[in-house]
Parts: sequence; structure tokens; C-alpha cells
Amino acid sequence: MFKDITIGQYYPANSPIHDLDPRTKIVYTFVYIIVLFFANNIAGYAIALLFLALLIYLSNIPLKFVFKSVKAIIIIILITVILNVFVTPGYILFKIGPLKVTDAGLINAAFMAVRLIMLIIGTSIMTLTTSPISLTDGMEYCMRRIPGMRAYAHELAMMMTIALRFIPTLMEEADKIMKAQKARGADFETGGIFKKAKSVVPILVPLFIGSFKRADELAMAMEARCYRGGEGRTRLNELTYQKGDTVAYIVTAVMTAMIIASRFLLLLNIPMK
Repeated sequence: MFKDITIGQYYPANSPIHDLDPRTKIVYTFVYIIVLFFANNIAGYAIALLFLALLIYLSNIPLKFVFKSVKAIIIIILITVILNVFVTPGYILFKIGPLKVTDAGLINAAFMAVRLIMLIIGTSIMTLTTSPISLTDGMEYCMRRIPGMRAYAHELAMMMTIALRFIPTLMEEADKIMKAQKARGADFETGGIFKKAKSVVPILVPLFIGSFKRADELAMAMEARCYRGGEGRTRLNELTYQKGDTVAYIVTAVMTAMIIASRFLLLLNIPMK
């Protein structure tokens, strides 16, 4: 179960996306998230999906590995879909007891599910194609350009990168703890919600203890290497833009313009609530 979570993992490969500057990928990811919430029609989502498919193709990452990240939020997607189907007002198609299924609810549920899937995959592509060190450098550079965050840019970037780096490690450790508990007779499959929630406690306690131990070991290792933060810190490899980054920014601008145009100009507009 935990092995299916790919968020925070780096997939080494030789591709044009891997070769891009981390700042380019960070900017593209944030722009992509914004335009996903800006799109409100079939054409807009089709354009976003087309660019995402192009991104996956150029990254040389297997589709099975990319879609593993969706499994981690499948419950959230289902809850969102169900809420949109039964809560959104509109023309009633049919009833299931006291619950009403409307046409607007089905449309909103479909758009919301597609939006969440594309958002997760688009974000995962950034971490899958960028090493933790490069991601730290890119985040720090971008945050230094934000007013009021320059003094804390390095520390924030370091914390976010460490958090991303330890997601796969913690998931692997949680999987080992679960298997060990199952070998001792623990049951995580049967029973109601409260019983299943109670059965998680034997996993969380050793997981938290192990997390604090890893954090202490990491702090000691950083102190042993004389880590003193970002002030006056130099880098072995300075970030430089290449021709591919220019092309990526142009593609990002074209995608954004097309989605904005689809919202205001095309006739396929289906309003979202």
C-alpha cells in the first residue's frame, strides 16, 4: 500500500524534462496549478490534459509509475465526487432515498475528479524529474524573489526538501511496521471504522519514535558537517538557464493563454459552481 506513494521520489532518467532548470519546473508547476483552477470548461481541461500528456511523454517516466501517485488520494477523490454529486443544486435526474442526483452535480464531480488527478500528476512530475538538491536550490532562488521571504528562503527550502525526501522513507518504514504487526496477529482489514482507527495506533507510535530518531540523527550529521544555514553559502553547481528552459517558458505561456482564451472565447463553456 505505502509503496504506491510516489510523491517526493526522484526517478532518474535521461529526458528533456530532467535536463530543465529546477526553477523552470517550479514555475511551470505553480502556473499549471493556477490554470487548472482557472479552467471551467471542456476545452480548458482538454488543453491542460494535452500539455500534461506531452510532459509525461517527454519525461521518459513509465505511465504506471506516474499514476501510482493518484492511488494515494483515491479516497479524497471519491469523497469529493460524492459530495459534488449529491450537494450541487440543479435539474434532478434521479433520487437515491433522500439524496438527489443533479445534472450540475455530475458535471461538477467529473470536472473536480479530473482536476485533482491532473493536479497530483502535474506536481509529481516536478519531484520525479528533479533531484532533492536541485529542488532545494530552485526553491531557494524562487523564494528569494518573494518580498519578506528572502531572509528565510534557504531554511524554508531546506525544510520542504527534507520533508519531500523523507516521505518515501517513512512510507517504507510504515509498511515494515505494518507487516511486523500482522506477523504478531494484528488485524487491519476487518471491523468498523473505529476498530480500524484503533488498529492504526500500533503503527503510529513506533513510526513517530522512528521519525524523531531520524530527525535527531540528521541534525547531528548536519552539525558534524559544519552546516550553518544559507548565509554566505556557495554552491558546487550554479543554476543556469539553457535553451530548453526558454522553450519551456514559451510553452507554459502558450498553455496559459489558450486556457484563458477557452474560458472567455469558446462556446464549449460549462460553468463550474
